[in-house]
Amino acid sequence: MTTDNDQLIIRGLRVSPVAAPDREILQGIDLTVGKGEVHAIMGPNGSGKTTLAYALMGHPGYIVKGGEVTWRGRDVLALSADKRSRLGMFLAFQYPTAIPGLSVASFIRSALNAKLQGIDKNPDIDPTDAIKGGVSMMDFRKKMRAKLALLKMDESFASRYVNEGFSGGEKKRLEMLQMAMLEPSMAILDETDSGLDIDALRVVAEGVNAMLNPELGILLITHYQRLLNYITPDVVHVLAQGRIVKSGGKDLALRLESEGYGPILREAGLATDTPDEALLVPQGPDLGTPAEEHEPAATRA
Repeated sequence: MTTDNDQLIIRGLRVSPVAAPDREILQGIDLTVGKGEVHAIMGPNGSGKTTLAYALMGHPGYIVKGGEVTWRGRDVLALSADKRSRLGMFLAFQYPTAIPGLSVASFIRSALNAKLQGIDKNPDIDPTDAIKGGVSMMDFRKKMRAKLALLKMDESFASRYVNEGFSGGEKKRLEMLQMAMLEPSMAILDETDSGLDIDALRVVAEGVNAMLNPELGILLITHYQRLLNYITPDVVHVLAQGRIVKSGGKDLALRLESEGYGPILREAGLATDTPDEALLVPQGPDLGTPAEEHEPAATRA
């Protein structure tokens, strides 16, 4: 039986960028994602997909103008970003940042230990002390090896500096490794397919599929229909002009692939002077060519 504590519940969420507080990018998002469910969000450029991901995780560049978000019985919007993570939420970035001098293993172990303290930071738990609830180095290494094997990643990955010199595919695989190690209960994947060729996309998708379980809910934000060829969503949502305008099953994604966004926007009563050719759903770049080279940065949502 599903309860509210098992669902990420978003009601009337309105969000503006700090740089333009009077311009609402999200204009009333209503969405419910339960554990064990995969919800895909698709939408034209500028519809607010990445804004939704960042707002849910407390990015300081955005202002919540109204609405509510609850997860596991807590008011998410009242929590700092680190507390949202301790509550079991996870964000995989579209463009991960490099951290020179910090190894992948040290980075993930620090994050894992911080999460062990819990949202209210239990004073009886000292994450640096294995006797007081922390993870011993031996147990950490054992878990890291197991997750690297699960994701088909070489063990040398753990000793590299975070994202320094990484290819686009390696950066996204590191996001998946973090997710595997931290074991969130609600994962938000912000355009994980961005910047990947077909082979890298398949590897990342296999990593996501390997982690699917009844205790994990996933909000999968994607610009390209091709990702849904590898990760099957339970529900597909179309985000346009700051609102969810239509929801459906995998058949909705297939309709978008064949018709583009134009017909659905018109059905929702949204006026658009954009030609249908510009509202087609991108299938992704050619093999071996990063997506960023095909899509100007200024147009990405």
